[in-house]
Amino acid sequence: MIDFPLILGSFLVAIVVGLTGMGGGALMTPMMMLFFNVPPLAAVSSDLVASAVMKPVGSFVHLRRGTVNLRLVGWLCAGSVPAAFCGVFLARAFAVTDAVKYALGVALLLAVAGMALKSWLGARGGTSSAREIAVRPIPTLLVGTVGGLVVGVSSVGSGSLIIVALLVLYPALKANQLVGTDLVQAVPLVASAALGHLLFGDFQLDLTLSLLIGSIPGVYLGARISSRAPGGLIRALLAIVLLASALKLLDVSNTLTVWALVVATVVTVVGWRVRGSAVAWTEERRERSDQSDEGRRRLPSDRAASTEWRP
Repeated sequence: MIDFPLILGSFLVAIVVGLTGMGGGALMTPMMMLFFNVPPLAAVSSDLVASAVMKPVGSFVHLRRGTVNLRLVGWLCAGSVPAAFCGVFLARAFAVTDAVKYALGVALLLAVAGMALKSWLGARGGTSSAREIAVRPIPTLLVGTVGGLVVGVSSVGSGSLIIVALLVLYPALKANQLVGTDLVQAVPLVASAALGHLLFGDFQLDLTLSLLIGSIPGVYLGARISSRAPGGLIRALLAIVLLASALKLLDVSNTLTVWALVVATVVTVVGWRVRGSAVAWTEERRERSDQSDEGRRRLPSDRAASTEWRP
């Protein structure tokens, strides 16, 4: 049976995903568990199957634009696809306890740390194209293996964790090519995890249909308005929401949760202002440097004009 409150919740979460490009599994699965009392394994299974339907859409766009390193995708998938399938068995084995819930809480904490690291590293900006990058097979294979295992157990990480690892391994990769490569590698990764959960998990068709009905228009709407929204601030707020979800899943007391959120909010606001000031200062220095270079270029031509002119 279709769950209309769940459709509304998935619609709101999908808008955030469309705005920021991350947070699908990290928000959708905790939402089902905390607000709709969906069992952990059922929430993970249904979210992964829904993601397997939606992931290919953005991937085809990047493939057509040539912003994908297919060799890098191949090494990632060599580790992530079998690991994601094995992760389902781990989730199934510990489904009788709260292990899945705690694993999801730890994965969310890793996602928050990854988002913070991505925000710091992303400011550097790569300059190399996807085809110019020299692939490092063994580290890339390990990233895929760890990421696939986390996704198979918790449904979190195909975007928020692996993309951060790619930033560390390949800092020269441009932002759009980083996103494109991550999106394409996530398709077989999520498909493998979804197949495992279809066969051995706790897949529920009504939950998945409700997620798809709400998510598809939500992602589209979020993507349409993303150019007008302050993406950095939204990602910061998303990180705070993920932190709150992680602490609740880990059964942290309400008092400690509130204090942790207060500290995170203060750090976010201060960091936002400091980063804004740093960006403004950098742009001002760049403008002054450009004006100085232009003045130096004009000076020889002015001198030449003055020597040629005779009264």
